[in-house]
Amino acid sequence: MTNPGSNTIELDISLSTVEVFDTLASQPLAILLDSSDARHENSRFDIMSINPLCILEAKAGQFYLDGTQIGQDGFTIMQEKLAELDTSSHPDVPFCGGWLGYFGYDLGRYLEVMPHIAAQDITLPDMIAGLYPDALVRDNQQNRWYFVTQPGYNRLSTYLSLIKQNNADNDTFTLTSDWQANMTQAEYAAKFASIHAYLKSGDCYQINLAQRFSASYLGSPWCAYKTLRANNKAPFSAFINLGADAIVSVSPERFISVRDGQIETKPIKGTLPRVNGDKQADALQAATLQRSPKDRAENVMIVDLLRNDLGKVAKPGSVQVPKLFEIESFPAVHHLVSTVTAQLAEGKTAVDQLRAAFPGGSITGAPKIRAMEIIEELEPHRRSAYCGSIGYLSACGAMDTSITIRTLVCHQQKIYCWAGGGIVADSDCELEYQETYHKVNKILPIL
Repeated sequence: MTNPGSNTIELDISLSTVEVFDTLASQPLAILLDSSDARHENSRFDIMSINPLCILEAKAGQFYLDGTQIGQDGFTIMQEKLAELDTSSHPDVPFCGGWLGYFGYDLGRYLEVMPHIAAQDITLPDMIAGLYPDALVRDNQQNRWYFVTQPGYNRLSTYLSLIKQNNADNDTFTLTSDWQANMTQAEYAAKFASIHAYLKSGDCYQINLAQRFSASYLGSPWCAYKTLRANNKAPFSAFINLGADAIVSVSPERFISVRDGQIETKPIKGTLPRVNGDKQADALQAATLQRSPKDRAENVMIVDLLRNDLGKVAKPGSVQVPKLFEIESFPAVHHLVSTVTAQLAEGKTAVDQLRAAFPGGSITGAPKIRAMEIIEELEPHRRSAYCGSIGYLSACGAMDTSITIRTLVCHQQKIYCWAGGGIVADSDCELEYQETYHKVNKILPIL
C-alpha cells in the first residue's frame, strides 16, 4: 500500500469492480456507482461504500434523519453535514467522504407544488442518501484502487476482511411472470393526443411521456444488475442495496457534475436504435439522427432549459455550450447528446446546483413545472426512482449525478422498469411508442 494523498491510501487489489462489490453487495445500504468498463469519456471512476453514518430520507413531503422527522429542508441538512467533514482529497480522486444515494423523481414535489393524481404503488422513500465516511474508489483510467476516508474513521480492515472472505452473492435472478405495461398502445395514443393538444394550446413546447413495465421475480437484484451491466455498458450505472428492495440502474446520461467549481450537464434528447451486424447501416443511422431537424429541435429546447437551471447558481456569463448535437452510441441505441458547462458563483455549492436543477429537464420537458403537472395527469403511476438521479456529493465540493433512465426498482418481489421520450409538436405517435421499446430492448428481454 502507498499513501499518495491526505486521507487516501492506494491499495494493491487485482480484482475487478464487480468482483470487489460481489463481496460487499449484501452489506447495509451498500452502494456502487459504476462506469461499467464502458468505452466512454465519462467512464473513469467507480465508487463503492457500505454502512453509512446516518441516513437522510424524504417521505410523504417530510425529511427524516435516521428515522426522525426534521424540521429543516433536506438539502440544507446535506450541506450542513458536508460542512462538518474534512475537505482534504487526493487530486485524482473526486470523492473523500460525503453523501451517496438516490434522489427520486418525486423529490421534485418537495421543491415545487405539484398535483397528486398518479397512483403511488411503490412505497419506497422519494430519496435515500447515506453519509459515508469512506469508500473504495477504482480509477479505471490509471487502473488503480484507492481507499478514501475521513479522519477518525478506520474501516479499511473491515473492507479488506470482507473482500478476503469473498462471501460473494452467488444467488440467481429469475422473472416469475411476463412483463406487463401500465398502458396499452391505444391508451398511449390517447395520452399522446392529449399532449399534442397541450402543445398546440401553448402550455408547453415539449413533454416527456413514459410507460412502466413490471414483472414478478425471485432471487438477487445484484445478480440482475450484473447481467444488465454486461449487456449495456452504461457509464452512469449504479446499484443500491435497500435491504429487501434495490435500485438497479444502467443509465447512459449524466445529470450534473461539479469539480473544482466547474459545472457540467449532458442532456440526452434524440434516440435511434442500433443496426446490429451492419457497420455501414449503423453509421448511417447515427448520421440520420444527428441531422434530424426534429431531434435537434427537441435537444436544443432542453439545452436552453438547462442553461437556465445552471445559470441560477453560476457565475454570471460563465454558462457555455461547448458541444451541441454529438452522437454517443451504446449497445442498443444511438443518442443525441449536448454538453452545457458553467462555473459556480462565489458562495454557491454543488448542493445548491442540485437543488436548482432538480429534476433534470431532459426527462420532464419544458417549461419544466408545467410539463411535470401534465406528466402527473397523464402517467398512471408515480415514477419513483425513475427520472430522478443517483450519485455522490463529496466533502471536497465535488458532485457527479446521473439521470436515472434505464433504471429499475425492485420492490416487494416485483421489478419495475420505465421508458419514455420527449414529445414535441411534430412527433409521430407510432415512432414515439416504438422508441420506448428501443430503449429497453437490452433490459426487458435480457432479464
